[in-house]
This record gives sequence, structure tokens and C-alpha cells, in this order.
Amino acid sequence: MFRLLGILFTVLLAIATAVVVWPQFFRLEQTFPFAQIVAARGVVLAAFLVIAALSLLLLLAKPLRGFAASVLIVALLGAGATGAIGVVRGFGADTLPEATDSSIRVLTWNTAGDEVSAEEIAREILDRGADIVALPETTEEVGEQIAVLLRDQEHPMWVHHVQFKPDVVDGPKSWHTTVLVSPDLGEYSVIASSEDGSNNTGSVPSAVLMPVDGTGPTIVAVHAVAPRMEDMAQWQSDLRWIADQCPAGDFILAGDFNATIDHMAGLGVEGGDMGYCRDAATRSGNGFSGTWPSSLPALLSTPIDHVMASPSWTATGSVVIGGGGGSDHRGLVVQLEPAG
Repeated sequence: MFRLLGILFTVLLAIATAVVVWPQFFRLEQTFPFAQIVAARGVVLAAFLVIAALSLLLLLAKPLRGFAASVLIVALLGAGATGAIGVVRGFGADTLPEATDSSIRVLTWNTAGDEVSAEEIAREILDRGADIVALPETTEEVGEQIAVLLRDQEHPMWVHHVQFKPDVVDGPKSWHTTVLVSPDLGEYSVIASSEDGSNNTGSVPSAVLMPVDGTGPTIVAVHAVAPRMEDMAQWQSDLRWIADQCPAGDFILAGDFNATIDHMAGLGVEGGDMGYCRDAATRSGNGFSGTWPSSLPALLSTPIDHVMASPSWTATGSVVIGGGGGSDHRGLVVQLEPAG
């Protein structure tokens, strides 16, 4: 009887391991609770290693050796597969290449409302030499403060802003998304359907900016709702909307996607991750380095903040900003070069 139970447990553990390591094979990557589990691959890797260590201890008990050995094999396979995914995506680079005349740098940082000061955000923009800055949960007032600080440091940027329910006094900061764009990229404006919410993410706002003269990339500052159990349908809808914002053409997406690369399976086109857009961190050695929550080490947190670009651009480097500066998110900076 105990032998049969051991075999049954091992088989169930093997199935669970396969689902946790690659839920997109079973089309479960956007299904609760697998969406939440696969988001924390670093924690999953640690869990497999703990199971493997416990199995090694059980090998000391002669009656349990067969059971312990089978569990150990499954745990090591799960850990090995998860580690291999980490190696492919990259465990983290901490420097950017030298900027060139043609490169642009994109910074995204969910600042959790007023948790990060305008001075600190401006300092990061200056230190990183950012040309495009996507700031979910940052108000227009804070954006204007940042622009003044940058102007005084001879790094001018235009401020653009989208707010849901602007008639609500003292509404949550999550109803705001602010974008700063360098004048060197030309003049931009937020499209009307983005401002009035008629074509936008559902619960928290994204901002779509287009070049006024038609020259340059369309910029989409992204903010999708978090995949809480009660918001799964809206989260899935938000991801589809974001993917639709990167058709063929010249596009840059940046912001809080509240999703990892795993959740985007099936949303890419011709090698893209979201529509035609490709995740810059994954393609520059930082795809496994998490941005949320900032209270955990980067390798144990979740990479849900992204910069993505259409094939018009090539990612040459990326850096996750250490700490959160008071926010529960780390920032992400990416350097892009025109393709070809």
C-alpha cells in the first residue's frame, strides 16, 4: 500500500513539476494559480532545491530510499529546467554599453504614487541618460516637478499624462500614468482615445504617444492590472490590448505589464513577445532579474516591468535599478539601437 502511495505521489509530483516549469505547454500560463506560480521562477527554483535536499535526507532511511530517490530525481529535473530557463533569459547585467549618437535609453519605473520623490526620479533619469521615461502611478504634478529639475540640469523633457476619472478628487495614484520624452526625439502627443479611456487598459491607465510629424517610434507607457484572482479576466484583456499596441511598424512599449514573459505565450507575432515587440531585458541578459517586489532580492522577485521594442530596434543592454527608492517596484533601464 505504501509503495503504491509513493508511486502515486511521485507521478503527481512529476505532473505538477511539468506544469509549474512550463505552464504554456498546457495553456495554463494565464490561469489561476499557475499564472502566479510561474511568475516567481526564482522562488520555484528554491523550492525544488529544498525538496531535493529533503529527499537526500530521506535516503538515509532504508525503507524510504526508493521513494526518496524518485522524488529527488523529479526535484533535480525541475530545478535543472528552471535554472536553464534562467541561464537563457539572463540572471542580470549591471552596466549599459556606452551611448552612441543613434542609441536611445528607455527607463520605466512604477513609483507607487508618492513613494519615490521627484528628486530621486530626476537623479536616475540624469544618471542613466534616459530619453523616454514611463512612470506608472506618477501624477502629472510630480512629472512637472521632475521636468523642472531636469531643465535646470540641461536635460529637458516634455511631460505627457493620462488619468482615469480626473473628476474624482484625491483618487488613487494608480489612476495616473506619466511619460517624459526628450525633445531630441521630436514632438509627441497623447492620442485622444488614450486620454479619454475609450481605447486603453481597463482598470489602470496606459498612455499612447504618437510623433506629431509622423517621424519616430510610437511610445506606449503600459500599466496592466495585477492578476489577482478577482481580476484575472481584466488582466487577460489588458495583455491582449497591450499586444495589439505593437503591430508592424516602429513601436516602443515600456511600463508595468504585471506579467512575465511566460504569461505572454501566444501573444507574440513573428518572434515577438507582445505583438511584434520583443522584450529588451530577455535579449540583453536581464530576463530573470525581478523588479517586484523590491523587498526581495532580484533573483527571487518577479520580472513584471518591461521595455519592449519592434524589430526596428535592437536591445544592446539593460539594467535593473537596485532597490526601489521607497516603491515596491525596481526601475528598469534599456538601451536601444536602430536595427541594421
